[in-house]
Amino acid sequence: MKRAYYSNDISRFLVDAPSSILGLLSKAHDFTLEEQQKNAWVKQIEILQTSLQGIPGHVYFEYSIPRVGKRVDLIVISGNALFSIEFKVGSSQFDSYAADQAMDYALDLKNFHEGSHQIDIFPVLVATEATHTEALPSRFDDGVWSLTRTNSQNLSTHLQALKTNAKGPEIDLLKWDASGYKPTPTIVEAAKALYSGHQVEEISRSDAGATNLSITSAALKKIIDESISQKKKTICLVTGVPGAGKTLVGLDLATSWNNPVANQHAVLLSGNGPLVEILQEALAKDEANRSKASSPVKLSAARAKAKSFIQNIHHFRDEGLRTDAPPPEKVVIFDEAQRAWNKTQTTKFMKTKKGVADFDHSEPEYLIKLMDRHADWAVIICLVGGGQEINTGEAGISEWLDAIHNKFPHWQVCLPSTTSSADIPNIEKFVQAFSSRHHVDKNLHLTASVRSFRSERVSDFMSALLDKDIDKAKALYSEIKEKYPIKLTRSLEEAKLWLKEKSRGNERYGILASSGAGRLKAHGLDVKSRIEPVNWFLNDKKDVRSSFFMEDVATEFHVQGLELDWTCVAWDIDFILSLKKETKFRSFAGTKWNNIKSSTDQSYLKNKYRVLLTRARQGLVLFVPKGDPHDGTRPPGDYEELFSYLQYILND
Repeated sequence: MKRAYYSNDISRFLVDAPSSILGLLSKAHDFTLEEQQKNAWVKQIEILQTSLQGIPGHVYFEYSIPRVGKRVDLIVISGNALFSIEFKVGSSQFDSYAADQAMDYALDLKNFHEGSHQIDIFPVLVATEATHTEALPSRFDDGVWSLTRTNSQNLSTHLQALKTNAKGPEIDLLKWDASGYKPTPTIVEAAKALYSGHQVEEISRSDAGATNLSITSAALKKIIDESISQKKKTICLVTGVPGAGKTLVGLDLATSWNNPVANQHAVLLSGNGPLVEILQEALAKDEANRSKASSPVKLSAARAKAKSFIQNIHHFRDEGLRTDAPPPEKVVIFDEAQRAWNKTQTTKFMKTKKGVADFDHSEPEYLIKLMDRHADWAVIICLVGGGQEINTGEAGISEWLDAIHNKFPHWQVCLPSTTSSADIPNIEKFVQAFSSRHHVDKNLHLTASVRSFRSERVSDFMSALLDKDIDKAKALYSEIKEKYPIKLTRSLEEAKLWLKEKSRGNERYGILASSGAGRLKAHGLDVKSRIEPVNWFLNDKKDVRSSFFMEDVATEFHVQGLELDWTCVAWDIDFILSLKKETKFRSFAGTKWNNIKSSTDQSYLKNKYRVLLTRARQGLVLFVPKGDPHDGTRPPGDYEELFSYLQYILND
């Protein structure tokens, strides 16, 4: 598949008729061609056929950036330099959003396009009517240069000057053009791309190093088709390491299988309130913005539509209490299925909050019961993250399998062939119990993290760190540290500065901490202070409520299932790892720390830190306070014990 609408050697581009180039661009454009876009292309062609005189190389118009479902206006490759050029036709100023967009495209090429990993990339923003230019080039460690801001008159001069700074050998055009694109979108980016009509193949990596997400999606669609044709009810488990793309698989199914005209309804359900709210708002705003150029959709209407695509699992459950009819959806995808409530927690909630005195089911059992109302067929897909139960009453995946085994003998079960005990405890017991009614498919397990695209071993390293497997942790850190930086500091201000220096373009950063980090309040980090996750995750650098301002701290409950590019994890003494002593598990109440003795609660606390430590896609800074000898709740010795452990692992 061609990635560019039009590409040519510069020498041939210069003599091509503008009308011919415009015709090819228009023909390649899949959507309704707006007059504004057509006029922009006409102007760009005119500017470039002048500005590229005397510059050898190749041009690519509208080059696809699969991760975000967008296209960069122009790529020019000349010698050993690649120019990623974004035009703002008719603009007389360099808007900050446009500058971030131009930098984002350059970073996307560097991070996800194989042919661009080792070459110098120069992002360029052209405001055609600007009266001044800004070109003070500086090179980052990864070979991406700082943004050049120019106008149509000075574009040629700047390109030729920048080209002299490029390092490395001449770019092999044939190899570059044929090299693979391995995008790893954030969950918000992926949701917007799929919701707007892109295919999962376009926005997911396709290398052999990770089970291809499209293969997993195809396996699930095949199971759905078989359930329809054979009129049977099936529950499927999809497992994988943190960040492997389980939610992306769910999003793909929810969009691709949802066709109201054909009476096909699928929905992604999650008990993770912040994730649901963030995705619903992101999808609604994106649709409203995309529709402005053609048939405007009101934000309220876009929000209503998004809520039919992804819903809070508790709303789905409550609707089942109001009626005996089956749900309209015959395919439901439960994200983070391991976090569904056990019988004790569900019964308590239903009695005290909903007034249902005789409720006697676990959440998994009741949700299966709702889908069992369908007379012919139904499919439940459970997306399972091992070791990520973080709250009281979260049952783990075994609760689903127990319910199927004990109450629903007519349901078929599809299990991944490759899984660990952390994903599905006692898997052998269940395989034996299900006997002839289970099917095994290796494609239902995702083996490699795609969140930390700089290194797939980040989740392995964090697990070893938390398990105090010191030798393994040190070995893994030596593997990842060049591509995935981890800084350790005792200064919150230094941590904030590090995040700002690392972030480029729209790369998001923010501060995270455990919900039990009761004494970070002394540093202005109040984990009990209410934040609005939608504002924190989606709003831009100008909004004081956004993560960028680093005034509000997000906890594991806000960030599970989501990710940022760079994070600061502020580590309190609720969870103290030590080189010589036993791990301390504590909670803060009133004026003192209390030891956590329950092994289940200890596991929840450890998993909280597992979630916090695996949210950053590109790197993180660990902030460990120094404590205060005059404050009995912040003893310096406890903080020093934790800091020494981390310092030893990280070789700082």
